[in-house]
Amino acid sequence: MSPRCRIAIALFLASLLAVAASLSSAQEAKKEDPKKEQPTKEEIEKAKKAAEKAAAAQKETWKLVYRPTYVPDRVILTWNGPPTTTQAVTWRTDTTVTKAEGQIALSEGGPGFDPLSSKTRPIPEKTKTVPGKTEFLKSDLFEANYHSVTFTDLKPKTRYVYRVGDGKNWSEWFEFRTASDQPEPLSFIYFGDAQNEVKSHWSRVIRGAYSDMPKANFIIHAGDLINRANADGEWGEWHQAAGWINGMIPSVPTPGNHEYAVPTGSAAKVEGKTEDGKAPKKDTRRVLSTNWRPQFTLPENGPPGLEETCYFIDIQGVRIISLNSNEKQEEQAKWVEPVLANNPNKWTVVTFHHPIYSTARGRDNKKLRELWRPVFDRHPPDLVLQGHDHTYGRSGVMREDNVLTGARLTDERGTVYVVSVSGPKMYKLDEKANWMQSKASDTQLYQLIKIDGDNLHYEARTANGSLYDSFELNKSGEKVADVDQQAQPVAAGLGTTTWVVIGVVGGVLVLLLGRMLLRKAAA
Repeated sequence: MSPRCRIAIALFLASLLAVAASLSSAQEAKKEDPKKEQPTKEEIEKAKKAAEKAAAAQKETWKLVYRPTYVPDRVILTWNGPPTTTQAVTWRTDTTVTKAEGQIALSEGGPGFDPLSSKTRPIPEKTKTVPGKTEFLKSDLFEANYHSVTFTDLKPKTRYVYRVGDGKNWSEWFEFRTASDQPEPLSFIYFGDAQNEVKSHWSRVIRGAYSDMPKANFIIHAGDLINRANADGEWGEWHQAAGWINGMIPSVPTPGNHEYAVPTGSAAKVEGKTEDGKAPKKDTRRVLSTNWRPQFTLPENGPPGLEETCYFIDIQGVRIISLNSNEKQEEQAKWVEPVLANNPNKWTVVTFHHPIYSTARGRDNKKLRELWRPVFDRHPPDLVLQGHDHTYGRSGVMREDNVLTGARLTDERGTVYVVSVSGPKMYKLDEKANWMQSKASDTQLYQLIKIDGDNLHYEARTANGSLYDSFELNKSGEKVADVDQQAQPVAAGLGTTTWVVIGVVGGVLVLLLGRMLLRKAAA
């Protein structure tokens, strides 16, 4: 039987099942009370109080679990300089700790780098101590000090160990490797929104991704790392879920809309007087999470006012660009054009939160697309990695809303757009969006990307590690990009459209018959 015939039969059977389900529902409705009671005001108020009680209990738990101490926690690697010769690290303590420093040494096969060990062994001290900076943060739960150190003058392509503390109380020793100063193979992990139930559900995703790619050079987070921008307990869950992975692999985060919030207790007023003489409204502008800059040490090479949210990093022949899709979009369009145009790297990866092409229903970002996509079309990045829509969608190589197919010469370069989600919150997939070559709903995913010379290999894996989607890009010779696509078999006989029409007509007839039966059943 041809595939087209199967399509028609499938549509016909689906219609029969729909009628059967409707008849069954009608019969059940007759048995039940047709006037189903709506919840009363008392019931609504009771549910509201129960939710408030649960939230208060959660907050008390967070206060116990995530209270800062004099021992460093929330240790995380990022970059604010060249990955070849620098490495930034940030951590948190309580406010009794006012001194911050990091210690770094070349990695070796034993503990000889440790100053404590060197005192009991006849070897010279090998550890360098670097003073750090301290920043106070009062969150919704705690007062804490956030500390940061940037290790500089490092050797490219070299393994180091480090720890952070105040000179007496230290973290454990972590290890990292600096980037090569030449284009070399690299790999990285990409996550869409973690956002909700981070400790309970996202933890297995990041740990699974690490187990698949333990030597990743970095991790991209495409926004909405947590749900409430200034909820310190949620940031505590995010750091706990990743754990020591954050201290071993540098993070490259970009902010989502949930990293923005109206400042608590803001009394800022709108400028000018209202015409009706009423009191001016409060300023409801959303601002970046108060936790963002204290806990991440990131580049400040972006437009003014977007420090540590819009930036770029060059690493081993790849330019990574983080854009902040929440604000100042026009300024970033002007800023990113020369960053893309004057790029000495073979590969370019752009990440931001709100998708250029949406995967979910009713969430189109037309203004953003009109601003940024023309820039991408003029100077195409290879990948655009996004979040926000809590579904999965991946395009082919695109330019100007068109999917490029076949052998593509150098003047036909385009971009692969990806939207993904790593947390448990899910939206409805827009099945009518025809830009997607691969798509998924109700699925937590992580992405593993490897770049080696002219080749880029991409994989999307589900929360349990199963391969869901993959493709290859290739830049050898004239073939600039080559997305893996499985050709669909073409069957002889009637055309696909004819078979679909047959199936639809048959389905409509069955539905009409079902409607008549429903009327009789309701009589």
